[in-house]
Order: sequence, then structure tokens, then C-alpha cells
Amino acid sequence: MSKKILLTGAGGMLAQATVAVLQPCFEVIPRREEELDICNSEAVHAAICSLRPDVVINCAAYTLVDACETEQEKAFAVNAAGVKYLARACRQAGSLLVHISTDYVFDGTKQAPYTETDIPHPLSVYGQSKRAGEQYVQEILEQYIIIRSSWLYGRGGNNFIATILRLAQDKKELNVVHDQRGSPTWTRDLSRALKALLDSNAHGMYHVCNQGNCTWYEYALRIVERAGLGVTVRPITTDQLKMPAPRPSYSVLDCSRFVRETGMALRHWDTALEEYLQGELKEF
Repeated sequence: MSKKILLTGAGGMLAQATVAVLQPCFEVIPRREEELDICNSEAVHAAICSLRPDVVINCAAYTLVDACETEQEKAFAVNAAGVKYLARACRQAGSLLVHISTDYVFDGTKQAPYTETDIPHPLSVYGQSKRAGEQYVQEILEQYIIIRSSWLYGRGGNNFIATILRLAQDKKELNVVHDQRGSPTWTRDLSRALKALLDSNAHGMYHVCNQGNCTWYEYALRIVERAGLGVTVRPITTDQLKMPAPRPSYSVLDCSRFVRETGMALRHWDTALEEYLQGELKEF
């Protein structure tokens, strides 16, 4: 008998990839925000306690990093309080909660890959709200999976690759920051990793990203090169960009615990990017 999985935030980029990966193997019940608002504690309790899923995967999140700076109430309502309601309902129903978090819980000062035991110190409201969500999960539940990932891209949502491809249609020169380093991660690969964790009966905190790392500038160069675009990419500093929310200068995650637990390692980010672009450019 296959596991029953309730998936929140089903309209999002990661959720769409996760449904596609899990549906052949599990009974997946996707719920978009308008069908299940995780900020509504009564609705969350009713949904989980009536469906009694084996697993709840929370892909619902407020991820507009800069907007979070001025919409703090919304950020904490979705990324923290909503997660608390899910955790409480999962505890009552006996469901395993899989919660998706972010590299932005770190401040970037370590300048070496962050492990699951490193102490978070988020710089932005977004990072602070996501860290608060993690803490609710850890405080309320004895068994859970928290997955921290980074720089996500994929079908069905706005992402850095789509932005570069769009801007390259109208501009001959793009300015991209060169002093932030992380690991671009394809939602399809992250979804496969999530399934591997479920198959391994894993519990706890895991860092999961495509291998390797780069700056946003190096990332943009590869996108432009692989897409064959005649666009010049110029490096600038984060200060020059003047974005509202502070970002960690270094947010590379150490994924060795995930590899040990599952026997699976995600491929290099550049290899994943090449395959993703092959599909995207056919329709662009």
C-alpha cells in the first residue's frame, strides 16, 4: 500500500516538480494556496486530521526575499506561523512533516560549506522567518525532515535563469553580482532527493543541493554561453545593486550527510543547467 502524501503550496515551482516525481510511487494529494492556506490554523488542522496522510510536504512559502523586508508580517505568517500549524496538526495526526528551508538562514561569514550543525544567523527578514519555521518544526515534532537547499530554479515559477533569458532579449549588457556564492539547484533534482530521503526512512535536518558552487556572475555567464546569447555580462558588487534585503556572501551547503543517508549525490550544477536549458530553449 503506497504512502498517502499531502503536499502544500502545490502551485509553486518546487511543488510541481515534486508532484511529478512522487506521483508514480505514492498517493499524492496536492493543495494549492487557495485550496489550503497554511496561515489558517483551523483549515490546516481539519485537512490533516481528516486526510490522515502518512507524510505532509510543505512547499508553501513566501520567497520574495526583498519584499519580505517591508512585508514582515506576511513573511512570518507564511514561513513561521503556517509551519507551526502544520507541525501541530502533523503531531496530532501522526504524520511525518517534510519542510523545505533555505541557505539564507546563514550569514555567509564562515566561507566554507555549512553543515547541519552550524549555528544559523540569518541576515534578512526572509531568512529570519524561514529559521523561525525550522525552529517550530524542531520544537513541536520528534520526527521530521527539514531540507535546506539553495538558488532553486525550474519550470512553473520565476527564477534566475528565466530572468537572464528574458533580459537578454532586450539588453546587450547585463550587470550581475560577483560577490555572492552558492549552489544553483534544479527543482527536479531536489525532488528526486526528497524521494530518496522518504525511501530511506530518514529523519532530521539535511542540506541538499546540486554539487559545486559559483557566483551569480559565473552562473549568468554559463547561462548566456549555453544559450548562445550575444550578451555581455559584467560583474558588479552587491552594494552597487542596492537591493533592500541583505544576502549572505557565501551560502554553500555541505551535503555529505544526505549522501551518507541515501547513497545518492546530486549531479554538478553545470550538468543540471545544461539539461534544463536544452528543454527551456526549445520553448523560449
